[in-house]
Amino acid sequence: MVKTGIGQDSHRFAAQGSVKKLVLGGVEIPGHRGLEGNSDADVVLHALTNAVSGVTGVNILGARSDELCLKQGVTDSAVYLREALATLAPYELTHVCVAVECSTPKLAPHIEAMKRSIARLCGLTAAGVGITATSGEGLTAFGRGEGIQSFVVVTAQGG
Repeated sequence: MVKTGIGQDSHRFAAQGSVKKLVLGGVEIPGHRGLEGNSDADVVLHALTNAVSGVTGVNILGARSDELCLKQGVTDSAVYLREALATLAPYELTHVCVAVECSTPKLAPHIEAMKRSIARLCGLTAAGVGITATSGEGLTAFGRGEGIQSFVVVTAQGG
């Protein structure tokens, strides 16, 4: 049996002067301020976690991530993704498709590193991960440079 899940997440940029680092898909993007949030605010991994939850029906972002972040101090979004992936059996991911909208930073130089990072986290090859990025052309808050939005679709087989 094949299942598909979709996830979305968005965060605004942290205030000017913030020392928070920008992390997308588990990759630190240098030279740019981070995103607001209790965790590292990695919108790509958050959307991926939500997409896995769409397959399993087990929500990780919310009560479980609050427990990890606010009570245990875990701010690495890869940990939340691992929590979601642990609920995936008897399914396994076969493909991850990521779409990111932001006017800044330009993501093209970072896409290959992001693909490798997501593939490693999900037990896939880099060929099993697709990433597209759009500037948004100023039509949304993300296209105006106020933050970053990500959508992720996953395909899983098993059952």
